[in-house]
Amino acid sequence: MPDNSIRLSLPFLLPSQAQKHVTHNSALEVLDVLVQLRLHGLDLVTPPGSPQDGAVFAIGTGATGSWAGQDGQLAAWDNGGWLFVTPQVGWQAVLLPAGWIYTYTGSGWALSQGATQNLDGIGIGTESDSINRLTVAGDASLFSHVGGGHQIKINKAAAGSTASLLFQSDWIGHAEMGLVGDTDWGLKVSPDGSAWTTALQVSSTSGHVTGAAVQTDPADVTPGRLMRADYGYGPGNLVGAVSQLAGQPTGAVVERGENANGTYMRLACGTQICWISGFGAYATSIAHGALFRSENQNWYYPATFAAPPSVICSAEGSSRWGTVGSRSAISCGSQIYAPTQSITAGTADLLAIGLWF
Repeated sequence: MPDNSIRLSLPFLLPSQAQKHVTHNSALEVLDVLVQLRLHGLDLVTPPGSPQDGAVFAIGTGATGSWAGQDGQLAAWDNGGWLFVTPQVGWQAVLLPAGWIYTYTGSGWALSQGATQNLDGIGIGTESDSINRLTVAGDASLFSHVGGGHQIKINKAAAGSTASLLFQSDWIGHAEMGLVGDTDWGLKVSPDGSAWTTALQVSSTSGHVTGAAVQTDPADVTPGRLMRADYGYGPGNLVGAVSQLAGQPTGAVVERGENANGTYMRLACGTQICWISGFGAYATSIAHGALFRSENQNWYYPATFAAPPSVICSAEGSSRWGTVGSRSAISCGSQIYAPTQSITAGTADLLAIGLWF
């Protein structure tokens, strides 16, 4: 028969043994340490200066002082001295004062999975409840990386549910952002926690932004709203094809073009200007009272007007002046007058100003 028990290595009383009470008491000392095992320190390497009677410590690697050579042992302060016990795989102990349960793995003490998994709630600095399973009361919370990035994930069961961050003041909600009732990211605000306004809504399919803080249509000029790129003007769309619908611009602000009939500039407000330089061949060879005039020259505008425009004709050279005859939305007639007769043909500059719609 061995001298010690198999599991706890407790000393047995031997036949005809003297002072059996010593052996019995030694076994009781070990049992007093191991039954309802509580640790007052974990992975310590230096013995505490004034341990309490019955205090038990799990020794780490590199122990010093009176613990030297006892790495990995349990050290119990008993009757003014240290009692060392070798832990076995599967032993469990409660770490004080936290109350966490640790299990000996053979190489060290590990926090038991049951201590941190499937908890009903965690309250840090306060109490959790059935709704707020994780509750933290403090000046700040820190989530950091382990060598790389870090993500905080909020998941919901279905598109119609809510996955959001709610910002409160004195327990009244005033701002919320996230996926609220759909899969589009939204930002809502409220003055009282009851009436809410969606300030921004970002489509999960297109990435486009809508909401109370954004223009609703091209005619929306509500103060404080953000301008949509397709409703406002900038370097990319200031110049281009001008168009309109019911008097509202639907294209660029300024359109400029030219062709064989001259140059035109069309504005979003409806104004159109057409001009040409060095037009026609005007010879003032026809007597007209005391003056001489040229034959009529028809100028077809480079862009059509909505109605006959105002036209100015300026003759080339001195002592010659131009006049405008009949006008339509697509062309006008013009003549040159001079005090003297001339068969030499000259040119004219014409300018038409009107509306394109």
